[in-house]
Amino acid sequence: MTSMKKILFACCAVVFCVAAHASDLSGVASVNVTSDTAAAAKDMAFDEARRQIITDVLGQYSIPDQLNDVVKNAKSADLMNLIAASSIDGEQQSDTTYSANISMTIDRDAARTWMTENNIQNWLTDGNAGDRFVVQIVMTDKLAGWMELRRIARDEGIDLSTKYINGNQITAEVPVASRSAFTIAIREAGWRYADQNGVLHIIK
Repeated sequence: MTSMKKILFACCAVVFCVAAHASDLSGVASVNVTSDTAAAAKDMAFDEARRQIITDVLGQYSIPDQLNDVVKNAKSADLMNLIAASSIDGEQQSDTTYSANISMTIDRDAARTWMTENNIQNWLTDGNAGDRFVVQIVMTDKLAGWMELRRIARDEGIDLSTKYINGNQITAEVPVASRSAFTIAIREAGWRYADQNGVLHIIK
């Protein structure tokens, strides 16, 4: 066990996509770790970055509480199998510390299989059909906000499918063919929105 450990994370899942097809499942974590040796610190940094990116990116396509519990208790080797590619930027190290910006891309098929095997309810598609996309909704007034969104969807003839509700946050799906119409309609209704990793985040 190490004598001292400091880990700082910032901004995960920063890849933005406006295309209709499914985007890469990518994220980046800024890490700064102190351990007994630089090698040990680097191993710890990659393990923690991997867990954070998997949690943040896949959390948009699954029930977060279920995902968090599994990731927390998963073996590092099992999580390594979910990573398709990784890269490092701004790497710095001394005899006992390691810091870098670590970027990782998650293997969509491996992630979907892994979540299913671990009983994590999810709606991660295979990335080929591209017929629906995920909408993450945050509302100050849940009842009024949800009623307004349902009215917007009904007026536009859009199928707004609820996937998960947690307090004032709702995860839903909308057909890709309706993405443009839906985005325009919510913008005109005063909703703020951002496309993050293929997921449409909206708030009001």
